[in-house]
Amino acid sequence: MDLSALIENIKSGALDGRLCGVLDCDAASARERALGVAEALAAAYAPRGRAGLFSGPGRTEIGGNHTDHQHGHVLCGSVDLDVLAAAALNGTDTVHMQSAGYAPITVELSDLEPRKAEYGTTAGLIRGVAAGIRNLGCKLSGFDACAVSTVLSGSGLSSSAAFEVLVGNILNALCCEGRLDAVTLAKIGQYAENVYFGKPCGLMDQMGSSVGGAVAIDFKDPVNPAITPVRYDFAASGHVLCIVDTRSDHADLTGDYAAITHEMGAVAAYFGKRWLREVPEADFRAALPALRETCGDRAVLRAMHFYADDRRAVLEAEALQKGDFNEFLRLVNDSGLSSETLLQNIWSPARPEKQAVSVALALGRELLAGKGAIRVHGGGFAGTVQAFVPEETAAAFKAGMEAVFREGACHMLHIRPTGGAAIV
Repeated sequence: MDLSALIENIKSGALDGRLCGVLDCDAASARERALGVAEALAAAYAPRGRAGLFSGPGRTEIGGNHTDHQHGHVLCGSVDLDVLAAAALNGTDTVHMQSAGYAPITVELSDLEPRKAEYGTTAGLIRGVAAGIRNLGCKLSGFDACAVSTVLSGSGLSSSAAFEVLVGNILNALCCEGRLDAVTLAKIGQYAENVYFGKPCGLMDQMGSSVGGAVAIDFKDPVNPAITPVRYDFAASGHVLCIVDTRSDHADLTGDYAAITHEMGAVAAYFGKRWLREVPEADFRAALPALRETCGDRAVLRAMHFYADDRRAVLEAEALQKGDFNEFLRLVNDSGLSSETLLQNIWSPARPEKQAVSVALALGRELLAGKGAIRVHGGGFAGTVQAFVPEETAAAFKAGMEAVFREGACHMLHIRPTGGAAIV
């Protein structure tokens, strides 16, 4: 359909079922957001070609903290925050993208070579996704798009992956007749982020956004990871997923993140391997005295965390598949304690006076009073914590957290069953 027909269908409620199913919200909210981007597209570009609505959700890391870069297991899921766009073919070789709150972006599809000047930019992501899709043999066409995002910046919910998945779904629907599956689009997003955005990320972020729901990933072969959807209705768990933004400073933490990879790698190198996944845990345990001398105690502790959290990520997925949410919560709590005591990614040793994540975890445990679960979220050292909070105490948990970290710090989310999507 063209844009005018799309707008009329949104207004009439004809698309309510599809909108609610993808966006995981009530009809009025879904219709308001969809109409907003569609009317913005009409006002900004007035395109006449085939039009549609598209969504790329944020993602949350559920299990496996710093296990992916050692080719281990993770558990992640898409959330009900997304980048939503209306887009339409424009009959040219150019992409025009307008995101609410940002300057318009133009990308020429005739030139899809990487540009260092575009590292860290939205234009780089668009160019990279387009190049990845072209490399698979799809003939590209220009489009106009207007987007709005609810994915929290700096929250560890991966707004960049959400955007990559969004652009991938736009091009897949408008240019590739929907032939590319969710895993392929995730790999294209990673390619764009690595080569065009200049960030050497793994595949977890894009996979969590693109596939949808909870997803267990085995990175033994990182080029072709094993993907297993985890069938569990989080809405029926009696718990709310909360992400608490401690609003702590992310600056100058690159060395802290790099040290984790370096120290785990040093332990693997002792055995002539590159990744801990390649070293049997029994061999690691037998060599502990020598490893302490060669690699240092912190490296040994971080390797201990890898082996334990790598197992836990698998067990968490199994617990959810069996419907044993109490066991899942126990494993999440164990993972959180392992990150604090073994991985040691809760605060930076360069700034011991800054321990916002530690405060959030301590306060969260007081508020949970032995129920639910709480852990550091994502890379750590600063940023966010993740909690699964019983529904009956969720309001008190939110109030308690925001009394310390200010209003709006605690975000109550859902695991969204649908990943990246062409809504219509």
